[in-house]
Formats: sequence, structure tokens, C-alpha cells
Amino acid sequence: MTLNYLLKTALIGLKTNKSRAILTILGITIGITAIITVMSLGKGAQNLILGQVQGIGAKVIAIAPGRQPEGMTDFASVFTDSLRAKDLTALERKENVPHLSRIMPVVFGSDTAVYDNNIYRPTIFGVSSMFADIYDAYPSEGVIFSDEEVKSYADTVVIGAKLKDKLFGESQALGQKIKIKGKSFKVIGILPKKGAGSFINFDDAAIIPYTTAQQYIFGIKYFHRLAAEADTEANVDQTVADIKTTLRASHNITDPTKDDFFVETQADAMKTVGTITNVLTLFLAAIAAISLLVGGVGIMNIMLVSVTERTREIGLRKAIGATDANILTQFLLESVILTCLGGILGITFGAAISLLASVVLTKVLNQTWGFTVPLTAVLLGLGVSAFIGLVFGLYPARQASRKSPIEALRYE
Repeated sequence: MTLNYLLKTALIGLKTNKSRAILTILGITIGITAIITVMSLGKGAQNLILGQVQGIGAKVIAIAPGRQPEGMTDFASVFTDSLRAKDLTALERKENVPHLSRIMPVVFGSDTAVYDNNIYRPTIFGVSSMFADIYDAYPSEGVIFSDEEVKSYADTVVIGAKLKDKLFGESQALGQKIKIKGKSFKVIGILPKKGAGSFINFDDAAIIPYTTAQQYIFGIKYFHRLAAEADTEANVDQTVADIKTTLRASHNITDPTKDDFFVETQADAMKTVGTITNVLTLFLAAIAAISLLVGGVGIMNIMLVSVTERTREIGLRKAIGATDANILTQFLLESVILTCLGGILGITFGAAISLLASVVLTKVLNQTWGFTVPLTAVLLGLGVSAFIGLVFGLYPARQASRKSPIEALRYE
């Protein structure tokens, strides 16, 4: 008996119970839809974040205090005060780091900003005048503060678009004064809106001189970060090596495993982001895949019912020469056809939902959330569908093939 004939027989068997077949397909469709949607949105999120990281610039190098976290127990070591003014001075010396074009201290935290009766809690960034160049964040109105203002602990502030809306609404913000932690700051610049999807969300930020932030807002004498930039992309690795050597000398560290700081390039950041988003996407996809087990059990139940209802048909086919293998193949084909149809529909619905979600997220975040359906997600959807059809269809098909033709013909 040819496979083509068995396939036609399987299709005829499914057509006789259309409503039951549709309900069976539905369980698989929902599961595959969830997996495709999660993997598609995960890829979109990864591309968006990586784009933001790339936008900072390949020459930018981040220097952070503490040991580089490699697990949950290491995160506490990040919040240390190991980066201080002497380290900044050492790194600014050309003989120590010859390929360093500029370096900027960064302190950050959160506090309340007040204007008239409007209150909002933005993220406060204390930086130098290099801020705009390093992060490509130039004010759309006004200016960034100067080096002289940084040295003189000036009470000037550049605010993000969201902070401006929260405190001033449609009214003029430039030249006005806001209070942060009880101290008045004059608004000298407003950043353009970049959206909540930005890698660093400056929409929700108040940018002030780092000296002022240290002295009056946070009350600290250390830095939370140092943002450096190499003169060329080709010299990034050498600059990283020189920074490490300089800081070890500044901190009297002879054993690199005892470093109380870590240095990260944009390539490192992209690798880390990619790893994190991939793990999260796979984790969520695995959770969504649980629904496929439910769908698989549903298929097994439906096929067992179908075997029982078609007992006389099985007996008749065996009486005219069908072998156990023919019966087994027929019912397995029915199961695989159901799950594959569910997989195709799931991929289609998942892609449609992902497309709709990308349009909505683009408008909400004011960032281009690219629509993509990874080939791996499509292959995974089809592969899982077929696998479930085989696994959960095998037992009912085997039960059908083992029926005695004489007993099957007597069944009523």
C-alpha cells in the first residue's frame, strides 16, 4: 500500500470529523503562536537595544567600580567607591594612556525636581561638558554647560523632554529655575525626545555638572562611572589595556584577579546584551511551549476516540489486506497532519501579532521597533509541531494497528 494512498485515506478520515479536527488544531495553533510571538518580539527588542548601544559609538569605553559581575552574588561588589579623582587625573596623563582622546566622570542617582506646584523624580546625571559629544545627546534648545561651570560647581541643568513636559508642560522652560534636593538650578538646555527605548533614557533625566552633583546632591567624593573614548576604533583594545595598567598602579594592585574595577567596551556590552536577551527569549519561549504539551495530550485523546469510533473501519481494511504497518502509518499521518496545520497557522498568527506589536511599540516608545520573524522560530514551530504529532499520535496509532480484524468487524 503506497504512502500516497495512505495520505489520501488519512485526509478522508480527518474530513469526516471537521469540527473535532479544528478543535484539535486550535491547541497546537495557540502554543506555536505564543512561541513565534515571544521569539519575534525578543529579537526585535535585542535589535533595538543593540542599535542603541552601537549608537553610543564603538570608541566609547566604560570604566566601572567593583568586580565585574559574573553571577547574582557579584552584583553587590559593583556598588563600591573605588573610582576617585586621583584615578581620573592618572588616566588624563598622556604618557599613561596615549590613545585616550577624552574621559568623563559620571555620577547618577534619583531625586525630586520641583517647579511651582509640579513635582517629578527624574534620574540625575552628573557629567562634564563632554557629555553631548560622547553620548551624541545635544540640546535641541539652549546649550550644555561649559568646563568653567563644571569647575565652579555651577547650578545649571539640562533637562530631558519628558522632565520638561512634567514640570513645565507647554510653557517656556529655558531660563527658568527648578529645585533639586532644595537647591535651585537654572535650565540652560533641553534635550530632544529620544523615547523610552533608548539604551540610556535621557528623556527622564536632569543633567548637571558632576562637581555640583557630588557636592550638593549625592554628597560623595567618588565616581559611579568613567566614560572614556579612544582616538580610533583600532586603538580601543590598546586603550583598554593602558587603562587597566594605570588603574592597577593607582590602586596598588599587582594581581589582576584582585581588580576593584572593570572596563567594558561597546563590543563587550553588545555581547552581554545579546546573551541576556537570548536567554530571556528562550526562557519565555519554553514557558509558552508548555501549552504545546496540553495540545499534545488533546491530540492523543482525540485520536484515541477516533480509533474507537473507527474500529469497524479498521477491521474492514485489515480484512481486505491492510497490514498493521499500514494502519499505524495512516493514524500517524492523521496526527502529524493535524499538528503541522496547527503549526502553520500558529506561525502565521504569531507573525501577524508580532507585526501589530512592532507598530504599536514603535509609536509608544518613539523608537523603531523592527519587525522580524527569526528563521529559527519558524523551523522550531514546524519541527515541534511534527514532533508532537509523532509522539502523541504514536500510542493511538499503535492501538489501532493491534486490533484484531475479526473482533473489529464484530464491534458495534
